[in-house]
Amino acid sequence: MTDFKRKTILITGGTGSFGGYFVNYLLNKNFKEIRVFSRDELKQEEMRLRLKNSAIKFYIGDVRDRDSVDDVMAGVDYVFHAAALKQVPTCEFFPMQATQTNVIGSQNIINSAISHEVSKVISLSTDKAVYPVNALGITKALMEKVVQSTSRKISQGKTILSLVRYGNVLFSRGSVIPLFLQQIREKKPITVTELEMTRFLLPLKEAIQLVGFALKNGRQGDIFVCNAPSANIGDLAQALKNIFSSDSEIKIMGIRHGEKLHETLVSKEELLRSEDMGDYLRLSMDDRDLNYNKYLSEGDKKVIQTEDYTSQNTTRLTIPEIEKMLLAQPEIIDELKNQET
Repeated sequence: MTDFKRKTILITGGTGSFGGYFVNYLLNKNFKEIRVFSRDELKQEEMRLRLKNSAIKFYIGDVRDRDSVDDVMAGVDYVFHAAALKQVPTCEFFPMQATQTNVIGSQNIINSAISHEVSKVISLSTDKAVYPVNALGITKALMEKVVQSTSRKISQGKTILSLVRYGNVLFSRGSVIPLFLQQIREKKPITVTELEMTRFLLPLKEAIQLVGFALKNGRQGDIFVCNAPSANIGDLAQALKNIFSSDSEIKIMGIRHGEKLHETLVSKEELLRSEDMGDYLRLSMDDRDLNYNKYLSEGDKKVIQTEDYTSQNTTRLTIPEIEKMLLAQPEIIDELKNQET
C-alpha cells in the first residue's frame, strides 16, 4: 500500500463502518494527521474517547456544505470519500436527499480537493451503481460520472481522482448480517427476502485492501473492483444458524422495493475497458472525444461478446465456505465469546 508516512489524511463519513475500520488500520502507519469529517457529534466523541490520539482530529461538517468541506481540506494529502446516504429504503423515500449527499456532496469534495491541490482522492461506490434500479444506485452512478467527468479536465500531475466499487461489506452499518445475528440472539425468525437472491460478499479488511490498491495504482477516472465471491442469502442465513446452533426458522419476506435478485459489479461494456490485475480489475474510464459529430458516420467497431460480471455468475460460496469466511471475522468471534459467557 502507498506510504502514509507524514501524510495528512481526510476521511469523509469517518465515523461510519468503513471510516472507523480504516482509522484503526492507519494507527500504526506513521501518518502526520487523520481528519475525521462527519455530521455525527456523538460518534465523533465516542471515537475520540476510544482512540485517545492527538493526531486524529475531528471535524463536524457536511459534504453538502462547501464551506465546511473547504475548512477541513487545507493541507490534506489523501482524501477517502466514504460519506453517503447508503440505505436503499432511505434513498427511495428521499431521493433528493440522496442526490444532495451522494452527487452534489461528492462534487464539493472533488472540487475542494482540486482547489487545495490534494494529491489523491479515492471515492467509494457500490455495485448498485451498475444498471441501477433504485435511487441509491442512481445517485452512486451519477457520483461515478461526476468523478470521471472531472478527471477528463484535470491537467497531468494534478489531483488524481479514482474510485472503488464493491458489493456487500460484511458487518457494515445497515447490512444484513447484524440483523440476522440480532434475530438469532432474540430467537426470532430470520427474515430473508428471497432464498436464491445473491450478493457479493467482502470482509471489511479486504475492502480496505482494495482502497489501498486504488490509492497506489489509480490513474485519472479509474474504477477498481475486487474479484469477489457471492452467496445466496438463504445460504448465508443457514451458515449463521449453523455457527450459532440456532433453531430460528428462516422466513421468506419477498423482495423489497428497489432491490434486484442479483447485483452486477461490472457491466460488459466496462469489461471491454478492463485490465485484470490479479485480485482486482481496473476499469478505465471511457475517454473518447465528447465531440459526437464524428460518430454520426462511424460507430465503435468493438463487438461485445462477453457477459456482465454479476453475483449470479461469479464464484458462489457454499454454506461451509460462508461459515469459514464468517468465522474469520472479529464480530463473529466476539459474538461466539459472548454466547459462551
